[in-house]
Amino acid sequence: MNLKESEAVELKKSTSELKEAIVSIVAILNKHSRGELYFGIKNDGVAVGQSVSEKTIREISQSVSENIEPKIYPKIKEEEISGKDCIVVNFEGTDAPYFAFGRAYMRVGDENRQLSAKELEKIFLRKNRERLKWDSLPSEYKLKDINENLLRQYIEKANIAGRISFSFDNKESILKKLGLIRDKKLLKAAEVLFCNKSSLKVQLAVFAGNDKLTFLDIQMYEGNIFDLIEKSEQYLKEKMNWRAEISGLQRKEIPEIPMKALREAIINSFCHRDYYAPESNYVAVFKNRIDISNPGRFPEGLEPQDFISGKHESVLRNPLIAEVLYKSKEIEHWGSGLKRICDECKVNKVKVEFESRKSGFAVTFYRPFVGITPPPTPPVPPLVGATELETKIHSALATNPRMSRTELADNLGIKLDTVKEYIKRLKNKKLLKRIGTTSKGHWEVKKTL
Repeated sequence: MNLKESEAVELKKSTSELKEAIVSIVAILNKHSRGELYFGIKNDGVAVGQSVSEKTIREISQSVSENIEPKIYPKIKEEEISGKDCIVVNFEGTDAPYFAFGRAYMRVGDENRQLSAKELEKIFLRKNRERLKWDSLPSEYKLKDINENLLRQYIEKANIAGRISFSFDNKESILKKLGLIRDKKLLKAAEVLFCNKSSLKVQLAVFAGNDKLTFLDIQMYEGNIFDLIEKSEQYLKEKMNWRAEISGLQRKEIPEIPMKALREAIINSFCHRDYYAPESNYVAVFKNRIDISNPGRFPEGLEPQDFISGKHESVLRNPLIAEVLYKSKEIEHWGSGLKRICDECKVNKVKVEFESRKSGFAVTFYRPFVGITPPPTPPVPPLVGATELETKIHSALATNPRMSRTELADNLGIKLDTVKEYIKRLKNKKLLKRIGTTSKGHWEVKKTL
């Protein structure tokens, strides 16, 4: 056996290093939830052996039980390695953060690093969110708000996919079978999947260049996941470039970026977004690329390549939503979406990148523009007597009167306080007027001073 230390494996020469071993167990649990510890093997992987008795195993078990919180119950056994008697400790736990001797540690490579108070706070917040999955919380929506036609269409599609075996009878019965009703109340998952009106939004935009300074078009849609997937897909079909291939009498329209990859990215953005976050999903068409992004950062400690290579199972932020989308074959095996995007882009020679951003996660497709000249960028008409930033804000709100201050700040790349100050200036100049509430209203934009 060729052993070496790693993020999930710890080697100790003997039980004289039991205290250090317990720290390693906690560090590995806090990073990977499971691991292995060997006594009788040096850290270079050479087996030197360890005196093994019932007393030794009992002492290890007691020390782990007394010094790790929350408690874990490892499996401890004697094992011969390279002709030497050694002790193997297999441990696992999903109740992080774990503490050894009152302190928490995290595994980094083959070393143990003590966690700061800020890092611990993040773990506790994540732990509480895991226990209160957004999609399994009760919704304020009622059964009457469910779109029956949409639910019927979904059941038909899931039957064709062979992933459910029951037919439609009535809304309540179907939602119960899908696990979307609990204690006679709709769950949040049912709200965003099958209600016509929900809190879910997607912002769709075309920009003149490679930044967010000038809009050519902006749309904001509210609705359920299925409706927003369709609207996002249709928007991209209309806004990106296509080329034609003629074979005999057949004409084939080919998009600059494969629709299968774009659709996969759109579905993933709704399936895996953080629904606790108030921000919208985004589909942005730039001169050189298309970004599809959502609030909710990539799972901590993991990279997109972990899923592309198939080495890691999906980490489900919204398991109920994912299960419903899986049954209708909107998604395939959990955790395989990024790989399918990569494979499709590779076949079509399109560059794609995945990025965990401060505001969430984004998939970026680089536009090839094969034999196509992008449309010219129309100038932004200046406002007489207005500053450049006033003009940009005025133009953006004229294009999309329902844009929020936060979305405006994000698109222009400026601070929210700056947006508020300049909106106040435009209001004072009688160029802007707010109609309705902050969440439900819109901007009334006048064209001239």
